[in-house]
Amino acid sequence: MTRIISSFFWIILIAISTVSCVSGKKFKDVQDKSRQFMDERDNFKTGNIQLEMANRELEAEAASLRAKISKADEELEKARKERDNAIDEFSRITSQYNDLQNAHEELIKGNVKETQKLLTELQAARADLQQKEDILRQLEANLDSKKASLDELNFELQKRNERLVELEKVLDAQKKIALDLKNKVSDALLGFENNGLTVTQKDGKVYVSLDEKLLFKTASWDIDANGRNALKKLAGVLEKNPNIQVTIEGHTDNVPYNPGNSQLKDNWDLSVKRATTVVRVLLEGSRINPRRLTASGRSEYVPVDDRDTSDARQKNRRTEIILTPDLSELYELINKY
Repeated sequence: MTRIISSFFWIILIAISTVSCVSGKKFKDVQDKSRQFMDERDNFKTGNIQLEMANRELEAEAASLRAKISKADEELEKARKERDNAIDEFSRITSQYNDLQNAHEELIKGNVKETQKLLTELQAARADLQQKEDILRQLEANLDSKKASLDELNFELQKRNERLVELEKVLDAQKKIALDLKNKVSDALLGFENNGLTVTQKDGKVYVSLDEKLLFKTASWDIDANGRNALKKLAGVLEKNPNIQVTIEGHTDNVPYNPGNSQLKDNWDLSVKRATTVVRVLLEGSRINPRRLTASGRSEYVPVDDRDTSDARQKNRRTEIILTPDLSELYELINKY
Protein backbone atom coordinates (compact mmCIF):
# COMPACT_ATOMS: atom_id res chain seq x y z
CA MET A 1 0.00 0.00 0.00
CA THR A 2 2.87 2.46 0.81
CA ARG A 3 4.54 1.63 -2.48
CA ILE A 4 1.38 2.53 -4.44
CA ILE A 5 1.05 5.89 -2.67
CA SER A 6 4.74 6.73 -3.41
CA SER A 7 4.26 6.00 -7.08
CA PHE A 8 1.23 8.19 -7.09
CA PHE A 9 3.22 11.11 -5.68
CA TRP A 10 5.97 10.70 -8.30
CA ILE A 11 3.42 10.83 -11.02
CA ILE A 12 2.07 14.10 -9.61
CA LEU A 13 5.53 15.63 -9.49
CA ILE A 14 6.27 14.61 -13.05
CA ALA A 15 2.99 16.04 -14.17
CA ILE A 16 3.73 19.37 -12.47
CA SER A 17 7.22 19.60 -13.92
CA THR A 18 5.98 19.15 -17.40
CA VAL A 19 3.02 21.50 -17.18
CA SER A 20 4.89 24.27 -18.91
CA CYS A 21 6.02 22.00 -21.72
CA VAL A 22 2.78 20.39 -22.70
CA SER A 23 -0.25 21.66 -24.35
CA GLY A 24 -3.60 22.28 -22.76
CA LYS A 25 -4.95 18.99 -24.00
CA LYS A 26 -2.14 17.08 -22.52
CA PHE A 27 -2.56 18.97 -19.24
CA LYS A 28 -6.13 17.93 -19.13
CA ASP A 29 -5.13 14.35 -19.70
CA VAL A 30 -2.71 14.59 -16.88
CA GLN A 31 -5.37 16.06 -14.62
CA ASP A 32 -7.72 13.24 -15.51
CA LYS A 33 -5.09 10.68 -14.73
CA SER A 34 -4.34 12.50 -11.49
CA ARG A 35 -7.98 12.29 -10.47
CA GLN A 36 -8.08 8.67 -11.46
CA PHE A 37 -5.04 8.00 -9.35
CA MET A 38 -6.61 9.88 -6.41
CA ASP A 39 -9.80 7.79 -6.77
CA GLU A 40 -7.78 4.66 -6.85
CA ARG A 41 -5.90 5.90 -3.78
CA ASP A 42 -9.19 6.41 -1.92
CA ASN A 43 -10.40 3.01 -3.00
CA PHE A 44 -7.13 1.55 -1.80
CA LYS A 45 -7.54 3.28 1.57
CA THR A 46 -11.09 2.00 1.93
CA GLY A 47 -9.99 -1.47 0.96
CA ASN A 48 -7.10 -1.24 3.38
CA ILE A 49 -9.48 -0.32 6.27
CA GLN A 50 -11.80 -3.19 5.37
CA LEU A 51 -8.86 -5.53 5.22
CA GLU A 52 -7.65 -4.37 8.64
CA MET A 53 -11.13 -4.92 10.13
CA ALA A 54 -11.38 -8.33 8.51
CA ASN A 55 -7.88 -9.09 9.80
CA ARG A 56 -8.87 -8.15 13.38
CA GLU A 57 -12.00 -10.35 13.15
CA LEU A 58 -9.93 -13.22 11.83
CA GLU A 59 -7.40 -12.76 14.64
CA ALA A 60 -10.31 -12.82 17.23
CA GLU A 61 -11.74 -15.96 15.65
CA ALA A 62 -8.27 -17.47 15.61
CA ALA A 63 -7.84 -16.67 19.31
CA SER A 64 -11.27 -18.28 20.08
CA LEU A 65 -10.34 -21.31 18.05
CA ARG A 66 -6.98 -21.54 19.82
CA ALA A 67 -8.83 -21.45 23.20
CA LYS A 68 -11.25 -24.13 22.06
CA ILE A 69 -8.38 -26.21 20.76
CA SER A 70 -6.60 -25.82 24.11
CA LYS A 71 -9.74 -26.87 26.00
CA ALA A 72 -10.27 -29.77 23.61
CA ASP A 73 -6.64 -30.80 24.20
CA GLU A 74 -7.24 -30.72 27.98
CA GLU A 75 -10.42 -32.76 27.64
CA LEU A 76 -8.67 -35.16 25.31
CA GLU A 77 -5.85 -35.56 27.85
CA LYS A 78 -8.39 -36.13 30.62
CA ALA A 79 -10.20 -38.71 28.48
CA ARG A 80 -6.85 -40.43 27.79
CA LYS A 81 -6.16 -40.60 31.54
CA GLU A 82 -9.65 -41.96 32.24
CA ARG A 83 -9.17 -44.49 29.46
CA ASP A 84 -5.83 -45.54 30.88
CA ASN A 85 -7.35 -45.82 34.38
CA ALA A 86 -10.25 -47.87 32.98
CA ILE A 87 -7.80 -50.13 31.20
CA ASP A 88 -5.84 -50.58 34.45
CA GLU A 89 -9.06 -51.28 36.42
CA PHE A 90 -10.23 -53.73 33.79
CA SER A 91 -6.92 -55.49 33.96
CA ARG A 92 -7.13 -55.62 37.77
CA ILE A 93 -10.69 -56.96 37.73
CA THR A 94 -9.78 -59.46 35.03
CA SER A 95 -6.89 -60.65 37.18
CA GLN A 96 -9.14 -60.97 40.24
CA TYR A 97 -11.76 -62.83 38.20
CA ASN A 98 -9.16 -65.23 36.92
CA ASP A 99 -7.89 -65.78 40.46
CA LEU A 100 -11.44 -66.42 41.72
CA GLN A 101 -12.16 -68.71 38.80
CA ASN A 102 -9.03 -70.69 39.53
CA ALA A 103 -9.87 -70.81 43.24
CA HIS A 104 -13.40 -71.95 42.43
CA GLU A 105 -12.13 -74.69 40.17
CA GLU A 106 -9.66 -75.79 42.83
CA LEU A 107 -12.44 -75.76 45.43
CA ILE A 108 -14.65 -77.90 43.23
CA LYS A 109 -11.86 -80.31 42.50
CA GLY A 110 -10.57 -80.61 46.05
CA ASN A 111 -13.76 -80.33 48.17
CA VAL A 112 -16.33 -82.67 46.63
CA LYS A 113 -17.10 -84.28 50.00
CA GLU A 114 -17.51 -80.92 51.70
CA THR A 115 -19.82 -79.79 48.92
CA GLN A 116 -21.88 -82.99 49.26
CA LYS A 117 -22.06 -82.41 53.02
CA LEU A 118 -23.24 -78.87 52.47
CA LEU A 119 -25.86 -80.08 49.99
CA THR A 120 -27.07 -82.67 52.50
CA GLU A 121 -27.30 -80.04 55.23
CA LEU A 122 -29.10 -77.73 52.84
CA GLN A 123 -31.65 -80.43 51.99
CA ALA A 124 -32.16 -81.14 55.71
CA ALA A 125 -32.59 -77.43 56.37
CA ARG A 126 -35.15 -77.21 53.56
CA ALA A 127 -37.05 -80.20 54.98
CA ASP A 128 -36.98 -78.63 58.45
CA LEU A 129 -38.13 -75.33 56.98
CA GLN A 130 -40.96 -77.10 55.16
CA GLN A 131 -41.99 -78.79 58.40
CA LYS A 132 -41.97 -75.47 60.21
CA GLU A 133 -44.00 -73.90 57.40
CA ASP A 134 -46.56 -76.71 57.74
CA ILE A 135 -46.70 -76.13 61.50
CA LEU A 136 -47.03 -72.40 60.90
CA ARG A 137 -49.93 -72.95 58.49
CA GLN A 138 -51.58 -75.23 61.03
CA LEU A 139 -51.08 -72.58 63.73
CA GLU A 140 -52.49 -69.92 61.42
CA ALA A 141 -55.51 -72.13 60.75
CA ASN A 142 -55.95 -72.68 64.48
CA LEU A 143 -55.54 -68.95 65.03
CA ASP A 144 -58.20 -68.21 62.44
CA SER A 145 -60.49 -70.73 64.12
CA LYS A 146 -59.81 -69.24 67.54
CA LYS A 147 -60.33 -65.75 66.13
CA ALA A 148 -63.69 -66.83 64.74
CA SER A 149 -64.56 -68.32 68.13
CA LEU A 150 -63.39 -65.13 69.82
CA ASP A 151 -65.53 -63.06 67.48
CA GLU A 152 -68.51 -65.24 68.37
CA LEU A 153 -67.71 -64.88 72.07
CA ASN A 154 -67.35 -61.12 71.70
CA PHE A 155 -70.69 -60.99 69.91
CA GLU A 156 -72.27 -63.11 72.63
CA LEU A 157 -70.61 -60.93 75.28
CA GLN A 158 -72.00 -57.85 73.61
CA LYS A 159 -75.46 -59.40 73.60
CA ARG A 160 -75.06 -60.35 77.26
CA ASN A 161 -73.92 -56.85 78.08
CA GLU A 162 -76.93 -55.43 76.32
CA ARG A 163 -79.09 -57.87 78.22
CA LEU A 164 -77.37 -56.92 81.46
CA VAL A 165 -78.01 -53.24 80.76
CA GLU A 166 -81.68 -53.98 80.14
CA LEU A 167 -81.87 -56.13 83.28
CA GLU A 168 -80.20 -53.41 85.31
CA LYS A 169 -82.71 -50.89 84.01
CA VAL A 170 -85.61 -53.19 84.94
CA LEU A 171 -84.06 -53.98 88.32
CA ASP A 172 -83.50 -50.31 89.01
CA ALA A 173 -87.12 -49.68 88.09
CA GLN A 174 -88.21 -52.55 90.36
CA LYS A 175 -86.08 -51.20 93.21
CA LYS A 176 -87.62 -47.78 92.76
CA ILE A 177 -91.10 -49.31 92.77
CA ALA A 178 -90.26 -51.28 95.93
CA LEU A 179 -88.81 -48.17 97.59
CA ASP A 180 -91.87 -46.11 96.68
CA LEU A 181 -94.10 -48.91 98.03
CA LYS A 182 -92.09 -49.07 101.27
CA ASN A 183 -92.44 -45.32 101.73
CA LYS A 184 -96.19 -45.50 101.11
CA VAL A 185 -96.58 -48.39 103.58
CA SER A 186 -94.41 -46.61 106.16
CA ASP A 187 -96.46 -43.44 105.77
CA ALA A 188 -99.73 -45.38 106.16
CA LEU A 189 -98.48 -47.29 109.23
CA LEU A 190 -96.55 -44.40 110.73
CA GLY A 191 -98.19 -44.72 114.12
CA PHE A 192 -97.49 -48.45 114.38
CA GLU A 193 -93.80 -48.64 113.47
CA ASN A 194 -91.56 -49.45 116.44
CA ASN A 195 -94.72 -50.50 118.31
CA GLY A 196 -94.72 -54.13 117.25
CA LEU A 197 -94.54 -53.36 113.50
CA THR A 198 -91.54 -52.92 111.19
CA VAL A 199 -91.33 -52.14 107.47
CA THR A 200 -88.19 -53.20 105.59
CA GLN A 201 -87.09 -53.56 101.98
CA LYS A 202 -85.04 -56.54 100.79
CA ASP A 203 -84.42 -58.26 97.44
CA GLY A 204 -86.87 -55.97 95.66
CA LYS A 205 -89.67 -56.79 98.10
CA VAL A 206 -91.25 -54.97 101.04
CA TYR A 207 -91.64 -56.87 104.32
CA VAL A 208 -94.23 -55.78 106.88
CA SER A 209 -93.57 -57.72 110.10
CA LEU A 210 -96.20 -57.63 112.88
CA ASP A 211 -95.44 -58.98 116.33
CA GLU A 212 -97.90 -61.39 117.90
CA LYS A 213 -98.79 -58.83 120.57
CA LEU A 214 -99.99 -56.38 117.89
CA LEU A 215 -102.44 -58.85 116.31
CA PHE A 216 -103.17 -61.87 118.48
CA LYS A 217 -103.35 -63.06 121.99
CA THR A 218 -101.24 -66.07 122.95
CA ALA A 219 -102.45 -69.31 121.24
CA SER A 220 -105.23 -67.32 119.54
CA TRP A 221 -105.96 -66.36 115.95
CA ASP A 222 -108.50 -63.62 116.70
CA ILE A 223 -107.21 -60.15 115.79
CA ASP A 224 -107.81 -57.38 118.29
CA ALA A 225 -108.98 -53.84 117.40
CA ASN A 226 -105.49 -52.31 117.28
CA GLY A 227 -104.18 -54.95 114.90
CA ARG A 228 -107.30 -54.71 112.74
CA ASN A 229 -106.75 -50.93 112.46
CA ALA A 230 -103.17 -51.46 111.24
CA LEU A 231 -104.30 -54.02 108.66
CA LYS A 232 -107.04 -51.70 107.35
CA LYS A 233 -104.48 -48.94 106.79
CA LEU A 234 -102.30 -51.42 104.93
CA ALA A 235 -105.31 -52.54 102.87
CA GLY A 236 -105.80 -48.91 101.77
CA VAL A 237 -102.26 -48.88 100.32
CA LEU A 238 -102.80 -52.24 98.58
CA GLU A 239 -106.02 -50.97 96.96
CA LYS A 240 -104.09 -48.10 95.34
CA ASN A 241 -101.34 -50.39 94.08
CA PRO A 242 -103.13 -53.20 92.21
CA ASN A 243 -99.92 -54.64 90.69
CA ILE A 244 -98.54 -55.70 94.08
CA GLN A 245 -98.70 -59.39 94.99
CA VAL A 246 -99.28 -60.08 98.71
CA THR A 247 -98.07 -63.10 100.67
CA ILE A 248 -99.10 -63.51 104.32
CA GLU A 249 -96.89 -65.84 106.37
CA GLY A 250 -97.73 -66.98 109.89
CA HIS A 251 -94.82 -67.85 112.22
CA THR A 252 -94.81 -69.40 115.70
CA ASP A 253 -92.21 -70.17 118.35
CA ASN A 254 -90.92 -73.68 119.09
CA VAL A 255 -93.26 -74.31 122.02
CA PRO A 256 -95.68 -77.10 120.98
CA TYR A 257 -99.26 -75.95 120.49
CA ASN A 258 -101.59 -78.02 122.69
CA PRO A 259 -104.74 -76.13 123.78
CA GLY A 260 -106.68 -79.26 124.75
CA ASN A 261 -110.03 -79.43 122.97
CA SER A 262 -109.05 -76.90 120.21
CA GLN A 263 -109.75 -77.66 116.58
CA LEU A 264 -106.06 -76.93 115.83
CA LYS A 265 -103.53 -79.70 116.27
CA ASP A 266 -100.13 -78.01 116.27
CA ASN A 267 -98.08 -74.92 115.35
CA TRP A 268 -98.60 -75.62 111.65
CA ASP A 269 -102.35 -75.23 112.05
CA LEU A 270 -101.93 -72.13 114.22
CA SER A 271 -99.55 -70.39 111.76
CA VAL A 272 -101.89 -71.12 108.82
CA LYS A 273 -104.96 -70.04 110.75
CA ARG A 274 -103.39 -66.74 111.68
CA ALA A 275 -102.36 -66.12 108.05
CA THR A 276 -105.88 -66.80 106.73
CA THR A 277 -107.34 -64.54 109.41
CA VAL A 278 -105.12 -61.66 108.23
CA VAL A 279 -106.20 -62.34 104.64
CA ARG A 280 -109.86 -62.03 105.60
CA VAL A 281 -109.29 -58.76 107.46
CA LEU A 282 -107.45 -57.29 104.45
CA LEU A 283 -110.32 -58.26 102.15
CA GLU A 284 -113.14 -57.01 104.43
CA GLY A 285 -114.76 -53.95 102.85
CA SER A 286 -111.87 -53.45 100.35
CA ARG A 287 -111.61 -53.70 96.58
CA ILE A 288 -108.49 -55.88 96.70
CA ASN A 289 -108.60 -58.74 94.20
CA PRO A 290 -108.37 -61.97 96.27
CA ARG A 291 -106.17 -63.48 93.55
CA ARG A 292 -103.40 -61.18 94.67
CA LEU A 293 -103.26 -62.69 98.18
CA THR A 294 -101.57 -65.90 99.31
CA ALA A 295 -101.80 -67.27 102.87
CA SER A 296 -99.17 -69.68 104.18
CA GLY A 297 -98.08 -71.08 107.52
CA ARG A 298 -94.38 -71.51 108.31
CA SER A 299 -94.86 -72.89 111.86
CA GLU A 300 -91.67 -72.65 113.96
CA TYR A 301 -89.21 -73.40 111.15
CA VAL A 302 -88.24 -69.90 109.96
CA PRO A 303 -87.17 -68.19 113.20
CA VAL A 304 -85.55 -64.75 113.31
CA ASP A 305 -83.78 -65.65 116.55
CA ASP A 306 -82.46 -69.18 117.20
CA ARG A 307 -81.86 -68.72 120.91
CA ASP A 308 -83.95 -70.73 123.35
CA THR A 309 -85.07 -67.75 125.43
CA SER A 310 -88.38 -66.11 126.13
CA ASP A 311 -87.26 -62.94 124.31
CA ALA A 312 -86.26 -64.95 121.22
CA ARG A 313 -89.52 -66.89 121.24
CA GLN A 314 -91.45 -63.62 121.41
CA LYS A 315 -89.61 -62.31 118.32
CA ASN A 316 -90.35 -65.53 116.42
CA ARG A 317 -94.11 -65.28 117.09
CA ARG A 318 -94.95 -62.92 114.25
CA THR A 319 -96.90 -62.44 111.05
CA GLU A 320 -95.06 -61.26 107.92
CA ILE A 321 -96.83 -59.63 105.01
CA ILE A 322 -94.56 -59.75 101.95
CA LEU A 323 -95.34 -57.26 99.18
CA THR A 324 -93.88 -58.19 95.78
CA PRO A 325 -94.00 -55.70 92.88
CA ASP A 326 -94.98 -56.99 89.44
CA LEU A 327 -91.92 -58.74 88.01
CA SER A 328 -93.49 -59.86 84.73
CA GLU A 329 -91.36 -57.44 82.69
CA LEU A 330 -88.21 -58.81 84.32
CA TYR A 331 -89.25 -62.43 83.70
CA GLU A 332 -90.09 -61.65 80.08
CA LEU A 333 -86.67 -60.11 79.62
CA ILE A 334 -84.99 -63.16 81.20
CA ASN A 335 -87.01 -65.58 79.04
CA LYS A 336 -86.19 -63.51 75.97
CA TYR A 337 -82.58 -64.64 76.23
